[in-house]
Amino acid sequence: MARVLITGCSTGIGRATAVELTKRGHDVIATARRPETLDDLEVEERLPLDVDSDDSARAAVERAGAIDALVNNAGFGLVGPVETTPLAAVRQLFETNVFGAWRMMQAVLPGMRARGGGTIVNVTSLAGRVVSPLNGAYSASKFALEAVTEALHYEAGHFGIRVVAIEPGAFTTGFSERELRLGMDPPYDELDRQWAEAFERLPGRDPAGQPGPEPVAAAIADAIESPDTPRRVPVGADADVIISTRTQMDDAAFEATMRGVLGLDW
Repeated sequence: MARVLITGCSTGIGRATAVELTKRGHDVIATARRPETLDDLEVEERLPLDVDSDDSARAAVERAGAIDALVNNAGFGLVGPVETTPLAAVRQLFETNVFGAWRMMQAVLPGMRARGGGTIVNVTSLAGRVVSPLNGAYSASKFALEAVTEALHYEAGHFGIRVVAIEPGAFTTGFSERELRLGMDPPYDELDRQWAEAFERLPGRDPAGQPGPEPVAAAIADAIESPDTPRRVPVGADADVIISTRTQMDDAAFEATMRGVLGLDW
């Protein structure tokens, strides 16, 4: 049985992971920026945590005590063209998606090293492996988290600490309803229209058949429980197909294939 701290448990993947790990007998410390959203969660402990704040991260880890596993799930989305997306919005995105996770890793690593082991699971994304139009900022944040995850694997494995990236594709989590959409004025409004239509043609993107966050939660729980978990774990039909296709092709071949599948002529 592990003692697991999860960030971003208000909704979606974080909440589902708290439920899954509790069902499996683990002690879960569920956290959220607004702790009142956790009142109905039956977990070991509920704590306030704003991953953008050094003081909040430090206080949460101190209150949680010895942590066997950290799940970095807190994050949000940002959609917009590179040309017109305000840099202030990109900085805020990185503050949460990258520096927030980094902040939490720095908070738990000394204790894990001292105890000679632990597991850190970073929830990245299919978007951390493959980029789509209008998703440059969000993908950049998830590519960055993938890089930090790999670096930490090399650094902390020496101390018995496992580091895993979980890479979800499309799941019904409420995430898209909370993402920021910026700068969709001409000329990029036409690309936005085309991409919205093309996006629905991707594998696993049928809203009627799209699963909730439970498969991602199960993958996170498996990663915590199994020392044989690979460093990267794609989750979902779209993640499996697209990442596999991307790794087998050069840039030009992949672009041509995806344009053909999606019917995108921008």
